Amino acid sequence: MFNLAWGILFVVVNFALFLLCYRLFGKKGLYAWIGFATVLANIQVVKTIELLGVVMTLGNTVYTSIYMSTDLLNEKYGTKEAKQAVWFGFFSLVASTVIMQMALVFTPQESDIAQSSLETIFGLMPRLAAASLCAYFISQFLDVRVYSYLKKRFPVYNQFWIRTNGSTGLSQLVDSLVFCTIAFAGVYTLDVWLQILLTTYLFKFVISVASTPVLYIARSFRIKEDGN
Repeated sequence: MFNLAWGILFVVVNFALFLLCYRLFGKKGLYAWIGFATVLANIQVVKTIELLGVVMTLGNTVYTSIYMSTDLLNEKYGTKEAKQAVWFGFFSLVASTVIMQMALVFTPQESDIAQSSLETIFGLMPRLAAASLCAYFISQFLDVRVYSYLKKRFPVYNQFWIRTNGSTGLSQLVDSLVFCTIAFAGVYTLDVWLQILLTTYLFKFVISVASTPVLYIARSFRIKEDGN
């Protein structure tokens, strides 16, 4: 029960910091959030926990906030800004991966205490790194495109929840499918692979639905630098 209670608090804190980042820094804050959220998500995914009897990885909450950021950018500033933010996040992910892989190659001093821990966190197999990069690239651009379509199909101001949940729900399904296929296909039996896929997607989707009121709050902010 501790993990459940702590997990709820963890989600609330993530959402609160997301709102604070946008409230304080506006559009630039959303870009910054996407940049470090992509890095944090790939660090947190190394840690596994048990929640409600299901073993899962961390990182899903902060990763979901990336979709929140691109959807909010798409809603308030347009498709071009959302696409540019996706590229920014992709660059952040690639750059941090390259830099940390190079950092691991340095020969540590005899009394060094960091090398083994850094290898555990950043020394991911190339297959997992490829899975993460491909899943991010495909799903994030899909999210932007689907959101833009839904914005035309459901343009009413109060239909925001349809736009954000529809685009995120589909793109996160694709994200989970791409990642699990590249990372785990052939590693686990089909039934285990399906369990990983379904639990990963369902948890992300629950977090996305829970984020809907947060996005409504964020959309209502009057950001001075944006002229709102």
